[in-house]
Amino acid sequence: MPFEVKKIDPRDLQARTAIGVKLPFSSNSAFTSTYTSAEAIKTNLINYFLTGTGERYLNPTFGNGLQRLIFDNLTQDKVRQIDTIIKKDLELYFPKVEVIDIKTEGIPDRNIVEFSLSFKVKDTNIEDEILINFEQ
Repeated sequence: MPFEVKKIDPRDLQARTAIGVKLPFSSNSAFTSTYTSAEAIKTNLINYFLTGTGERYLNPTFGNGLQRLIFDNLTQDKVRQIDTIIKKDLELYFPKVEVIDIKTEGIPDRNIVEFSLSFKVKDTNIEDEILINFEQ
């Protein structure tokens, strides 16, 4: 009977080895480190969606255009476009991240958009959810 083999990142087996930087920057020191692949991937996704295209110096293609789309006269059509943009960006920049569910809710009168993304990482047991609010 076949079974699915899940891969474990070797860095996850070393408890005291930092992998990345956690968001938001709110600790007493300069940065708070992430110590597991799951934390690092989740932080990288949040960082990506909160960064606008062209916003990162020396890496102008990093980020997406969600903020520009959201704050340019928000309509229900634009809210529906968000799901498409998220899926396309994940396929391009995060090919190992697989979308389980995307829920987008917009309040055009107040220029608020909230989206939640449930995801899993292919060939691992990592499964998580992020929630991002854009408001003006």
